[in-house]
Amino acid sequence: MTSPTLTGAASPPAPGGAAPGARPPRRRGRALPYLLLLPGLLWLLVFFALPMVHQASTSVQTGSLEAGYEVTWHFATYADAVAEYWPQFLRSVLYAGTATVLCLLLGYPLAYLIAFRAGRWRNLVMILVIAPFFTSFLIRTLAWKTILADGGVVVDALNTLHVLDVTSRLGLTAGDRVLATPLAVVCGLTYNFLPFMVLPLYTSLERIDPRLHEAAADLHARPATVFRKVTLPLSMPGVVAGTLLTFIPAGGDYVNADLLGSTDTRMIGNVIQTQFLRVLDYPTAAALSFVLMAVILVAVSVHIRRSGTEELL
Repeated sequence: MTSPTLTGAASPPAPGGAAPGARPPRRRGRALPYLLLLPGLLWLLVFFALPMVHQASTSVQTGSLEAGYEVTWHFATYADAVAEYWPQFLRSVLYAGTATVLCLLLGYPLAYLIAFRAGRWRNLVMILVIAPFFTSFLIRTLAWKTILADGGVVVDALNTLHVLDVTSRLGLTAGDRVLATPLAVVCGLTYNFLPFMVLPLYTSLERIDPRLHEAAADLHARPATVFRKVTLPLSMPGVVAGTLLTFIPAGGDYVNADLLGSTDTRMIGNVIQTQFLRVLDYPTAAALSFVLMAVILVAVSVHIRRSGTEELL
């Protein structure tokens, strides 16, 4: 004899564990992440991709400002630009590389101090690092003209210590003056871009677990060994990020070379600015911009791969 079926008894669960009558997830929810990305993608499209396409088109044009420019796919502009302005390219890479190395040498101890030794003064030191950003880039650079002025305290001290005699032999300064020399341009680049090095280094160092240092000390490792085996390898992402954030804008900078340098210290940024705004040779200026971007991308790729942080690419 069969048992009667109870009214309202629960039916067996549907295959896959879904409750009976449950609706599948809406497609709208799946598209939400892409909708959130849409403003950023539009921003990149309007203010990066479209200007890049326009400049690429300009670089292969021929003509004049009076007669107008026309796209003729004149790729020889690139070769002519490199052949004529390769000294400025080389000088830009040299100045930017030197400033990046100096920023690393100055910024790493400062970031280490903030991360591990500043204590309750950490916020104050961080404010002092960020404080220059509250002043115009132009004003900060002009201030170095006063600091390095002929007959100033800095130049007099360097002359007394006979430092300028050594830098003059190296070609960094000219006689008893520092302004309008490569040293002045490198000093301006180093000062202006130092915070870009300190902040990534501090972020990377601050994430290191202090117990790793304690464990190394328990194993009788010396402080220098702890730094070389523990601290430096773990801070390499910050080193790479800091060098990139410093080298890339320094390589295209023209303000420091214009205000602190001379015609013998012109960087490729000065040439591009002159071609765009004074000579009005737009194809050459656009070609130089793309060559500079290619040089920086190659240098950055080599640096990242040699430092063993390919995941940052």
